[in-house]
Amino acid sequence: MPPYEAAGSWRMGRIGSRLAWPRAFFVHTAIVAFLGTLAIVVPFVVDIAENRCPVPLSPGVWIMLVLVSADGAYTALTRRGLYIPGAMPSVAVTFGLLLVHGWQIAALWQCIPVLVSGLIRHESWWRIGYTMGHYTLAFLAADLVLSLFGIDPGPESTRALTVGDLPAAALAGLTLAGVAQGSGWLIRASWRGMNVFALVRAEVRARAVSHGALIGLSPLIAVVCAAQPWLLPLFVVPLHTLYRSTMVRFDREQESRHDALTGLPNRRLLLERGEEALVRAEGGGRAALLLLDLHRFHEVNDTLGHVAGDRLLQQVGARLETLVRPGDTVARLGGDEFAVLLPGLDMESDRPAAQEAVVALARRIVDRLGEPFDLDELTLDVEASIGVAIFPDHASDVLGLLQYADVAMYLAKRSRSGVELYDDSRDVNTRDKLLLLGDLRRALDNHEVELHYQPKIALADGRVDGCEALVRWRHPTRGQVSPEEFVLLAEQTGLMPRLTRYVVDVALDQVARWHQEGIDVPIAVNISARDIHVPSFADSVAAGLREHDVSAAALQLEITERVLLEEPQRAAESLDALRRLGVRLSLDDFGTGYSSLVHLRHIPVSELKIDRSFVARLMLNEGDAAIVSSIVQLAHSLGLRVVAEGVEDEATYQRLRELGCDSAQGWLMSKALPGDEATAWLLRNGVGSHATPLGPETAALHRWADVG
Repeated sequence: MPPYEAAGSWRMGRIGSRLAWPRAFFVHTAIVAFLGTLAIVVPFVVDIAENRCPVPLSPGVWIMLVLVSADGAYTALTRRGLYIPGAMPSVAVTFGLLLVHGWQIAALWQCIPVLVSGLIRHESWWRIGYTMGHYTLAFLAADLVLSLFGIDPGPESTRALTVGDLPAAALAGLTLAGVAQGSGWLIRASWRGMNVFALVRAEVRARAVSHGALIGLSPLIAVVCAAQPWLLPLFVVPLHTLYRSTMVRFDREQESRHDALTGLPNRRLLLERGEEALVRAEGGGRAALLLLDLHRFHEVNDTLGHVAGDRLLQQVGARLETLVRPGDTVARLGGDEFAVLLPGLDMESDRPAAQEAVVALARRIVDRLGEPFDLDELTLDVEASIGVAIFPDHASDVLGLLQYADVAMYLAKRSRSGVELYDDSRDVNTRDKLLLLGDLRRALDNHEVELHYQPKIALADGRVDGCEALVRWRHPTRGQVSPEEFVLLAEQTGLMPRLTRYVVDVALDQVARWHQEGIDVPIAVNISARDIHVPSFADSVAAGLREHDVSAAALQLEITERVLLEEPQRAAESLDALRRLGVRLSLDDFGTGYSSLVHLRHIPVSELKIDRSFVARLMLNEGDAAIVSSIVQLAHSLGLRVVAEGVEDEATYQRLRELGCDSAQGWLMSKALPGDEATAWLLRNGVGSHATPLGPETAALHRWADVG
């Protein structure tokens, strides 16, 4: 059975929390409540039946009752969550009472603040009954330890504590804290669906300090109770101070492991729980990590303000928690990035089935987050991308899962698929790709990456009206590396901005050289979406133009339609800055992406380039001819020029002229040429000269000689 088809959905009382292991939870609660009630009721009934007073008449006992009742009310008003961050201050008082008058009256008096606190907070009766029961059993266990040392206080006697009793009292206090806290850990582990030892490791230090500090005062309280009971109220201030310091320590522990905005676990706690999940899965199980990123979240902050952005993140976190099992972990890693840890996946499922189940859950999360979010009177639609990595299929540790889930998330965001499972064949961090990336960096340092230039020919008169710069790299051992391979590698890493700066710089240097030769031909350079989204990109282009003393009109930048889909507002600002600079923009591969006429109308492009896939079938398929004709008419109606890529034969060349296409480039006219050869070609066929199309045989030779 897939792990998310039948996840439990028990909800308990007013808190609305889901139970991970309902059977274990209810059995433990019922046993503790029943035994605790039985232990406290039976002795009192027996005392009353035998005409014995179950409550000592000592004034110290009643002063203690007032103190613990006040503590119950104070604790109810100051608690912020389900669980008290350590022992209640009243435990110090009632344990001191146990040392003087025995466990029965101590347990009864401890039930008073629990009942007062529960009634004020309107807690469910199962919780009140359980809490009273587990304190009663803890006091009974402490009393048994004292009896082993010959210490047997009772309600009818007032036993004075001596120095020799302190070791026994310390061991009894340790037993009291161990039984009470141990029972609490067991029930919370069944509630949250986590390993009880993991819970103990996470909290034992803070709990030990709080219990030790408060119970450590109990022997002194016992001495005062026996000798000077009217001084007992003086313990209120130190008990209150200890409790407040315990709460501060607990809060700091929580803050170090939880996100302040959403209350979700943070990266630190995610890593801790991830390590525990992998340890449990080492016997043949699986665990999965989902990394989630929201699209265009910064636009919410920029448009509606950070308050609205924060509320959106809170709602996203809350919605994510409703989509996973109780034992799973939803964490916020920072910004608009969330993670979901899925431990204990079905061990009987084979690898494809387990991966399919996790990916199916990820898709449900994407679909659910795609439903509108309500912020006051505003309704926001949110898109998300999720990367998935699975132990042990993809990584053997938590950091590896995080890294590979991040790679998969980037691919999901880039391809707009919503969900991607990690695939090492698409990972730039494999050894071979990392080596290639290092070689590419060195090639840029040594100016070993070259530009080849392919002329663009005006179809109306056959004159050269520009060149496109195409990047080429000959590796010293691998030979010619495909541009698709190393440009994609640069895009998937942080190297793309540097590669673009290098290409723009080399292209501008070539334009300057051509000007010295009397060649006035603009150069077009391809840039990526990542470049456009860098706020300083237009400034860096302007600096390059000044450095090479080149007019902005001599440079044309080619972008793809993907630029318009990823953060269109930021892209529009960057493109507008380039337009103001005087740089012309061309929309490359038009017709192959998710084109939006609304975007096309508002972005400052001056040219459309018809993708070669349509041009190649122009003479074979009437549908493609109709598409080309429509693109030409659309562009001209918007005042844009049209360039056709991949022209390889005379018939296609002539057909494009008939359809009104403005320019063409392809092997029919010339392959992409190195700088020196391009210079010689332009001197023969430059602006003002007629560039005669090549014959089919020569074009074919160029096609085979060209790389990429």
